[in-house]
Amino acid sequence: MLADLCLGHLAENPEQLGEFMVQTGTSPDAVRRSAGTDSFGRGLIDYFAQNEPLLLAVCANNRISPESFMRVWAKLNPAG
Repeated sequence: MLADLCLGHLAENPEQLGEFMVQTGTSPDAVRRSAGTDSFGRGLIDYFAQNEPLLLAVCANNRISPESFMRVWAKLNPAG
């Protein structure tokens, strides 16, 4: 669910989606193919966790606290 919110945020913000694809080396076709997979979802959450403006925006737009978001990220990345 959190990954879906992240992807939705990028889909609504083409400039940020473009930056995501540049930073991750992902093509639009790869995003379409990977959407909904666990590994892509973890990657999205990790990307947002490492980008404070995106993190704060997705949290504000979805009424999620940044702390809650980061708790999910920490569970997915126990080594930090």
